[in-house]
Amino acid sequence: MGVRVLMVDDQAPFLRAMSAVVEATAGFEPAGVAWSGEEAVLICAEVLPDLVLMDVNLPGIDGLEATRRVRALPSSPVVVLLSTYDDDAGARFIAECGAVAYVTKSSLGPDRLREVWSAATV
Repeated sequence: MGVRVLMVDDQAPFLRAMSAVVEATAGFEPAGVAWSGEEAVLICAEVLPDLVLMDVNLPGIDGLEATRRVRALPSSPVVVLLSTYDDDAGARFIAECGAVAYVTKSSLGPDRLREVWSAATV
């Protein structure tokens, strides 16, 4: 079984793009989608994904708070934050919530996905 990935974003076009990247990456498989931070926390508790690709800007609780809550779960997945902000903002986001990495949405692809997973699970 591959790395099970929960994809979280409130915009359908980017959810489709994330799903396409996950499906195109050998060893990774979609575990579900969530449209809000609250939904992401609930789904993580149910589905137990290995990896969560979490948008920073979400309705309700944002991706940073959702990441804090997901990381507090008993079987906590690896969380990678995604947004359109530059990489400098990403370092601040990671420090605030416990995510393992930040990836700009424009740079997410199979190679980058494998790279952040490998770095997080070393």
